[in-house]
Amino acid sequence: MRILIDADGCPVVRLTLQCAGAYGVPVIIFCDTAHEFRDVEAEVVTVSKGADAVDFALVNHARPGDIVITQDYGVAAMALSRGCRALSQNGLVYTSGNIDGLLMSRHLARKVRAAGGRMKNAPKRTKEDDERFLSALRGLLDVAKA
Repeated sequence: MRILIDADGCPVVRLTLQCAGAYGVPVIIFCDTAHEFRDVEAEVVTVSKGADAVDFALVNHARPGDIVITQDYGVAAMALSRGCRALSQNGLVYTSGNIDGLLMSRHLARKVRAAGGRMKNAPKRTKEDDERFLSALRGLLDVAKA
């Protein structure tokens, strides 16, 4: 088992590294050339900029039993199909029971934006978001280690 992070714009990289270190689980960070990760206890895979380049690199590396951290519902769906567990930066555990609804909400939001509509901005990240994320990550790691 490994933890794979879709790190482009991910606010929980450091939290994930700390938690993974406590569990002795290796981490692989996936990012494009616009992001730089130094001084981290993880493997870093840097891919060229391009639409979905990081997403496809991550999914191609994913193995059954890995934990994938992403805010992208499409990446989460592909990870689940490969036998991985998937988690959002806010602590939402993606499952086969919720991913279809999430993908549909993404599709509908895209249609609204294409028609000139606006969606509500995401609220600022809070300490509670970090706590919820860590609790969910620990839960996944505890289940995996059992």
